[in-house]
Amino acid sequence: MKKKRQKRILQLIAEYDISTQEELLRRLRESGLDVTQATISRDIKELRIVKLMGENGQYRYAVSDKPREEHLENKFRSIFVHSVKSTDYAGNTLVLRCYNGMAQAACAAFDSMHWDGLVGSLAGDDTIFALFRTSQQAAEIQKTVQSFLREDASKEV
Repeated sequence: MKKKRQKRILQLIAEYDISTQEELLRRLRESGLDVTQATISRDIKELRIVKLMGENGQYRYAVSDKPREEHLENKFRSIFVHSVKSTDYAGNTLVLRCYNGMAQAACAAFDSMHWDGLVGSLAGDDTIFALFRTSQQAAEIQKTVQSFLREDASKEV
C-alpha cells in the first residue's frame, strides 16, 4: 500500500502543480487512496519532496534533485562548522576545539566525512581528538578544516 501511495504521489506532483498537503490529500482521495495528512507528511519527507517556485511564480511540490548523500553531507558539514571554534595538530593527532556541549555532534559529523588516514576519533564536551596514521595527514586535514571554518565565516559577513 505504501509503495502504491508514494508512486501515486510522485505521479500527481509531476502531473499537477500541487502546492499544499491538503491539495495532495484531495487528489490522492480522488484516486481512491484513503490517507491522512500525517501519512502524507511522512511520505513527503521520505520521498524528499520539496517546494519549488514554478514558472507562474507559485510554489509547487517537486522531488529534490540533490542526491541523498549530498544532502546529508551538507547537513553534517553545517553541524561541524557551526560547532568547531579552532583546530590544531601535534604529531599525528588533530585537536578540534568546539563550543561547550557540541563536540560529540561535531565528531559524528567529522567521522561521516570519511577522511583518508583517520584511525579514530574521540569527543569530550568541547574537544575532539582525531588520530591519523601520519603527521602529514593530520596537517593536511587541519588545513582543510581551517578552510571550512574560514569559508563559513565569510558567508556570515
